[in-house]
Amino acid sequence: MNRQSAAVGIGVAAVGLIILLGKLGVFAFIGSVFWPLFILIPGVLLHVLYFGRMVPSVALIPAGALTGVSIVLLIGNWFGWGLMKVLWPLFPLALAVGLYEYYVFSYERSRQIWTAAIGLAAVSAALFVIMLLWTWGIYLIAAALIGVGVWIVVRRPRSWR
Repeated sequence: MNRQSAAVGIGVAAVGLIILLGKLGVFAFIGSVFWPLFILIPGVLLHVLYFGRMVPSVALIPAGALTGVSIVLLIGNWFGWGLMKVLWPLFPLALAVGLYEYYVFSYERSRQIWTAAIGLAAVSAALFVIMLLWTWGIYLIAAALIGVGVWIVVRRPRSWR
């Protein structure tokens, strides 16, 4: 057997294996679990290109936003989409991260960029706290009432009559 026929045999076996894995649903499973990586990879690539001095610093805005969004989507995909009712305020935080990276690493330190990044992060944090109170608020109210009740009992004046 010559080398050319061995290479053709390996190629045919590889194509057969790929078809078999496709029919068994391996690629569909991988695609359904890891699709947010297609958003993470461009974000990380933009970071690498910036730090390799191949793109300008403005590329850090979409780099930070894509990286942050993909992390939130990975969490939702892996742990259940029900978490998105609490985690959705992290999407504006991803943009704030991109703006802050641009502010830190750009040559012109614009006060407006810094203000936009911090303001967007503050809005995102406030929305996140509101979502936590909305979903877990009754537990916090119950814990606060228990704490106030215990404090009233412990701090009451002692009378010996």
